[in-house]
Amino acid sequence: MRSLIDELKKGRTLVSDGAWGTFLHKLGLQPGECPELWNATNRNEVLSIAKSYIDAGADMILTNSFGGSPYKLEHYGFKDRVFELNKAAAEISREAAGSDHFVLGSIGPTGALLMMEQISEQELYDGFAIQAKALKLGGADAICVETMSALDEACIAIRAAKESTGLEIVCTFTFEKTISNEYRTMMGVSPREIVNSLKDAGASIIGSNCGNGFEQMIDIVHEIRCIDPSIPILVHANAGKPNYIDGETIFPETPQEMAAITPKLIEAGANIIGGCCGTTPEHIRALVSAIRER
Repeated sequence: MRSLIDELKKGRTLVSDGAWGTFLHKLGLQPGECPELWNATNRNEVLSIAKSYIDAGADMILTNSFGGSPYKLEHYGFKDRVFELNKAAAEISREAAGSDHFVLGSIGPTGALLMMEQISEQELYDGFAIQAKALKLGGADAICVETMSALDEACIAIRAAKESTGLEIVCTFTFEKTISNEYRTMMGVSPREIVNSLKDAGASIIGSNCGNGFEQMIDIVHEIRCIDPSIPILVHANAGKPNYIDGETIFPETPQEMAAITPKLIEAGANIIGGCCGTTPEHIRALVSAIRER
């Protein structure tokens, strides 16, 4: 296993990958179909997505395991395949990444609320631990707990992944700007509030993904840097704020527009930059060029 922290200590700004769900649907994933099942049934298609980002110059790629928790997979009838599908997700990304790129095992939120007693802390912990162990066995170098909105669930996921694998843990939250011009998650958590809690839980890299384009991410990174001047920050931004046109979701930010904002994001304090919804290999290729030129 390689160390992301050691790589960042060299002073480089690293580039991550872009959207996965967007391309799974373009390749034929139907609404209501389980994306993680494709790791077993449509392996070549999943591999093609991973390879496209490596070919674009990304230093790391995630895995097709965002909804791979027992709680999520149970809705599809695949609770007994959690380990298999997560391990396969990591093996696919590992094949694409080779030995000289990083693989981050993706763990997303369950959608269950602790405060509503829809799930217990122990069930959350055990489920995340199974997922993380499978991702490690499949070849993940680190675990990325992503798109979180609740601090309690995020901290449980971090602890479960850290304690069950010993890998470095990345954790990102999704923020939206409120009418009072503050950034908050749907559970009311601010960028400033996540920092110390995530570090205490065991995360060594934190940040934000989804929900916003690159321009908005600059303010979020500034807020995190106000609390901690040194912790590495990862940003996976959307290709702009989505527009809904004729029943289709359009992300307006071009690769060139995204690349133009990249220097400001680095100056704000971002250490790892990639994309989320709507971003393509062309966006990642433009990021790579902008960072190398800088």
